[in-house]
Amino acid sequence: MATLNTKSFAQIVRDQATAIQAKASGLINFSIGAVLRSVAEANAGVVLWLQGMILQVLTVTRAATSIGPDLDSFVNDYGLTRLGATAASGSVTFSRFTPTSSAFIPVGNRVQTADFTQTFTVSVDTTNTAYSAALNGYTIPAAVSSLTVLVTAQKAAAASDVAANSVSVILDSMIGVDSVNNAAAFTGGTDGESDASLRARFVGYINSLSKGTEAAITFAIQSVQLGMQLQIFENQQPGGALDYGNVTIYVDDGTGAIPTATLAAASSAAQAVRAAGVRMSILAATKLVANTTMTIVTAPTYSHNTVVAAVVAAINAYINGSGLGKTVSYIGVGGTAMAVAGVMDVTNFTLNGGTADIVPAAGQTVKAGGTVVS
Repeated sequence: MATLNTKSFAQIVRDQATAIQAKASGLINFSIGAVLRSVAEANAGVVLWLQGMILQVLTVTRAATSIGPDLDSFVNDYGLTRLGATAASGSVTFSRFTPTSSAFIPVGNRVQTADFTQTFTVSVDTTNTAYSAALNGYTIPAAVSSLTVLVTAQKAAAASDVAANSVSVILDSMIGVDSVNNAAAFTGGTDGESDASLRARFVGYINSLSKGTEAAITFAIQSVQLGMQLQIFENQQPGGALDYGNVTIYVDDGTGAIPTATLAAASSAAQAVRAAGVRMSILAATKLVANTTMTIVTAPTYSHNTVVAAVVAAINAYINGSGLGKTVSYIGVGGTAMAVAGVMDVTNFTLNGGTADIVPAAGQTVKAGGTVVS
C-alpha cells in the first residue's frame, strides 16, 4: 500500500488554525479554552475518525495488508481457504500394579501432560488386537500389566507435539489402571496456516490456474496439508532415466516417513491438475540418516549436561528442518552447536563419520539419526 499523507490530531488542529488566521483581518484567539480552538479540536476528532475508516477500508481491499478474518474473506472470494491446524497423535502405555483381572480402556477417555497444558483422548486403532468395536475400547487381559494405545490431542496445535515421558496424568479414571506414560514424543501437530503463508500460497494459487504447470502441481500438493514438500523431475523415470512425457514427483510431509493416506491425497491432488497425455510417478521421499558425533567444551558457569542436551536439540532441529532434497552443511551443523549458549569450542566433530556435507540424491530428505555429544 502506498504511503498515505495521514495527520495527527495536533497537526489537524494546527492546519485549521493556520487556514482560519490566513483569512482573518486581525489576530484570532486560539489559546486553550477559546471557542474557535474548541471548534477546531472537535473537527479534528471527526477527521481522525474518518481517516481511520479510510485506512481500514484500504487494508481490507488488498491481500497484502489484510489480516486474520479479513484475509480469509479476501482469498475465499477466489475459492481459496486457509489450511487448518492439525492435532498430534502418538502412543501411550497404560500400566497397573496388580494385573489379577482384566481392565478396560474406553475410547474417548482423556490423559494429560504433567504440566496440564495438553490433553489427549484415546482413539480408535483397528490394528491393535486389544481393540473391540463392539465395546468401543481396549481390553487389558488378566495377567497383563500394561497396554499401549493410540491417543490424539484434543486441541489441534503445534504445541500438541509433546516430548517423550511427558504424558503422565489420567483424567478419566479406569478401574484397574494405575498410570500412563508416552515412551516416545508425539508428532503431527501443527498450527493453522499463518497470514504470511496464506498470502504466499494465494500467489501460488493464482499462478497455478494454468493447469499442468509445475506451479500448478506444487500448489496442489502443498494445499493437501501444512508442511508438504516436493521435488519435480520432468521427462524422467523414478530411476533418473530419460522418459519424455513422464513427470517424477517425490513428496514428503516433513517427517521423512509420509503416511500412506497423505501420499494418496498428494497423488490425487497432483493428478487433478495433470496435463492431458502426461504421465506422473508420485513417490514418497526416502530418509537419509545423518549421524553426528562431537565433543564440546562448556563455559565454566554452565552445566555441561544441560548444554549437551541443548546442543543435541539444536543439531536435530537444524538437520530435520533442512527439507526435501536439501544439502546438510558440515559447517552449518558445527555452527549450530557453537551458537548454543555455553559452548566454548567443538572438537572431534564428524558428520556420518566424515567432515563433508551430506548431499541427498533425488527424492531423499536428510533427517537426524544418532546425535552423540559429549
